[in-house]
Amino acid sequence: MPIIVDAHADIAYNMLKYGRDYTRSAQETRSLEAGGPNVLDNEDALIGWPDYQRGQVAVIFSTLYATPARWHKSGNELQVYKTFDEAHRLYREQLLAYHRMTDSIPDKFHLVTTVRDLELILDHWRERHPHSQSPSPEQGHPVGMVPLMEGAEAIRNLSELEEWYELGLRLIGPAWVGTRYSGGWREPGPLTKDGRKLLSAMSDYNFILDLSHMDEKASLEALDLYDGPIVSTHGNCLSLLRGDGSNRHLSDRVIEGIIERDGVVGIAIFNSYLKAGWVVGKNRREEVPLRLVADHIDHICQIAGDALHAGIGSDFDGGFGLQSVPPEIDTVADLQNLVSLLQARGYPETDAVNILGGNWIARLKRDLPK
Repeated sequence: MPIIVDAHADIAYNMLKYGRDYTRSAQETRSLEAGGPNVLDNEDALIGWPDYQRGQVAVIFSTLYATPARWHKSGNELQVYKTFDEAHRLYREQLLAYHRMTDSIPDKFHLVTTVRDLELILDHWRERHPHSQSPSPEQGHPVGMVPLMEGAEAIRNLSELEEWYELGLRLIGPAWVGTRYSGGWREPGPLTKDGRKLLSAMSDYNFILDLSHMDEKASLEALDLYDGPIVSTHGNCLSLLRGDGSNRHLSDRVIEGIIERDGVVGIAIFNSYLKAGWVVGKNRREEVPLRLVADHIDHICQIAGDALHAGIGSDFDGGFGLQSVPPEIDTVADLQNLVSLLQARGYPETDAVNILGGNWIARLKRDLPK
């Protein structure tokens, strides 16, 4: 089985808001939460360390995320901010939670902030299992965690970038919805004056810019302005979702720009982002087969003319769960099912290996500090 890199996982958010323990399997979490408020709010869990082991998920991009109060649904008030100071506090707490987590259970999770960290993680997986066999939980490997900020309002002023960088932050997405820096999902618009200043300051540290959630106007401007690395960790193809009516997805122009910058687009595996009009509770999971994920991957590869710019950014447990993913997916381990789907379309094994993890690994090796 190929090594998988999942470029979007809201681990700290779920730990601090719902009390989820990601050393447990997804099935254990489901059993503990059955019938409770967590499931009503966030659906049944899809991820956990044992599932990462079974699926050979070696690296995840671990997000810092909190919800702006104006977009918060009623219920659990944790991880919601009204001011930039509150955003800063919540996001910093999440990053420190990753530090505590990786310090206390380094055999299970390990922060990845340098190429050396990444190589150590990959060597552990490869050397222990030279024939790429999935390890048992007793033989498990540490999962590498690359910190990613989703929505940049935790950055109150540009002088704080140095502290964020020293704490291990390596990717920044300026938007979730619209922010002080950028037009975004549900709140369209270009980069703001502060946003342009942010990009200039980010380049001093070679932060990886994540265009996910940014409005097309802002993304196209960022592609012209930012001279550091650019990716989209979890953004699907707008041209395959006609009628969706959302600016959440990536236009072909933006995808082309990311490819021209030698970036990667991670596909989110959420039914509403795979089939326009799909609604949980109204539509069945079976209406969104996993082959639709392969459609989005293939679309990126067709634009690129190769298989070096598509990846996975599942967004599992990011406001949705088991009820809102294709029926072939029970946990994150089942991302391996994509291999046969890609091979059936004529993608050789080397391409499948790159799409599931190799492309993200190549970009991290290029863009992380040594």
